[in-house]
Amino acid sequence: MKIEIKKSIKYIRYQEALDFLERRCSELYQNKAKEIIWTLEHKEIYTCGTNFKRSEILDKSIDLYKSNRGGKVTWHGPGQKIFYFVINLNKRKKDIRRFIKVLEKTIIQTLKEYGIKSFSDRKDIGIWVNHEGNTKKIAAIGIKIKRWIAFHGFAINVSNNLSPYKKIIPCGIKDKKVTNLISIKKQSYKNLEKKLIKNFLNNLEY
Repeated sequence: MKIEIKKSIKYIRYQEALDFLERRCSELYQNKAKEIIWTLEHKEIYTCGTNFKRSEILDKSIDLYKSNRGGKVTWHGPGQKIFYFVINLNKRKKDIRRFIKVLEKTIIQTLKEYGIKSFSDRKDIGIWVNHEGNTKKIAAIGIKIKRWIAFHGFAINVSNNLSPYKKIIPCGIKDKKVTNLISIKKQSYKNLEKKLIKNFLNNLEY
């Protein structure tokens, strides 16, 4: 099953990305377009999903974009790798939990290739690492299902500034912090996108 691969070098506005994903979702359902994987970085923005609470915004002065994805409040910006997709589950197993496991496995496998041990958590969605004696989030996952087409994606913190997270309760989780790959292990993550795409495609054909 041929999947289009799209890689953006310039920063992409969040609204522009959402509009594209919604449009592609509709076109895919009508068999007018292919499934797609799109890797990019966003300009700095705070976004919230359908399950967020106002109490999770610690700095009330921040601009907040309300998204139609699942999940709570998070931050996107330079140094954070975004992995979007539009995937037709009608042509695969209609199993949302299994699809989320594909995403989790993809991230965990990829980080392992860089010598970083990570894990998923049934209670708190996302991918986590044990770092400096604490459990910290390294990747956030947010998806939406429409007519059994899965879209949105996940974000991995690579070299981004972590201070913006102090203005929110990331993903609504109070007792755990956020980190990035550079803080865990200083090395080149140049081929991260390539490895993520390879592992995702392999895991997707379950």
